[in-house]
Amino acid sequence: MCYSAQIEANYKAYVKMFGADISLREFYRLYWLNAQGSRVKYPKAMEAAFAHPTTDAEREIKALIDEFHKAETMRLETELFALRKRFADAERKLQEKPTKTAAESARIAKSKIDQTLRRLDDLSRTELKPRDSRIFPGYFFPVMVMEHGKLVVKPMRYQCRPAGKPTFYDTKYPGTFNARRDNLEGFWKGQFGHTHGVMVASAFYENVDRHLVEGRELAKGEKAENVILEFRPGGGQVMYLACLWSHWTGNGEGDLLSIAAITDEPPPEVAAAGHDRCVIPLKPESIAAWLNPDPKNLAASYAILDDRERPYYEHRLAA
Repeated sequence: MCYSAQIEANYKAYVKMFGADISLREFYRLYWLNAQGSRVKYPKAMEAAFAHPTTDAEREIKALIDEFHKAETMRLETELFALRKRFADAERKLQEKPTKTAAESARIAKSKIDQTLRRLDDLSRTELKPRDSRIFPGYFFPVMVMEHGKLVVKPMRYQCRPAGKPTFYDTKYPGTFNARRDNLEGFWKGQFGHTHGVMVASAFYENVDRHLVEGRELAKGEKAENVILEFRPGGGQVMYLACLWSHWTGNGEGDLLSIAAITDEPPPEVAAAGHDRCVIPLKPESIAAWLNPDPKNLAASYAILDDRERPYYEHRLAA
């Protein structure tokens, strides 16, 4: 199950690679929600694409991003002041009379201070790092779809809520950031053959048991230990991952564009590393056909998934 991925977060790359149009209206809506306090999650690299706007629409989005940064900086600085006071109080109590309660309070406060300082640094930092393009379930990021015969890039949430389903599906089915190939005509029948998308990624990440990575059985009395592996195509190959998406609407609630990456049986090297699923990278020449599915000819969509790119996935422990 692809719980995280290193993606192409700059929408301008889609223009360069595919000549795609950009739904700036959807990007504006996303950043507007964030500026209003909705706490929308997205990779830092996605907002960096608007750092140097050249159109009125881009300038409006940049203004919303700046508004959010200003408000978030003030919120975090207020939080930091309270945490430093809590830490100082705990340190004073420790000097007067060492107790486990005071020591734990000081430890927690120090940890939160460090975390808040990192978040403040991330807000002000302009130089991007690899982690700034990494997504997790619940994050919004650029996705390419086909609308009215044209390629369009829109921000979508990485966890698909199928149209017509209640909002509690997000918690009832928390794994809906992935769509199993063997369930495309079951749970995903409303999307498969109807609304296909593509995400551009350079790596994906999986939770794996350490003993499986090491190719051994658990020792007697040993408990399974989780590690995170990064899988990356050899040679730095970019992946055009097959996805399904949905446009959800609800009474009195905002629209939601969301997506799930399709997963299948793993290639030998992924299975040998201890994981039982793998994303499906499309061949570049198949992208247009994938994005123009025929609901009456699902065999054609399956054929595209079968005739996929088959890179060799190198893996390492994620940092």
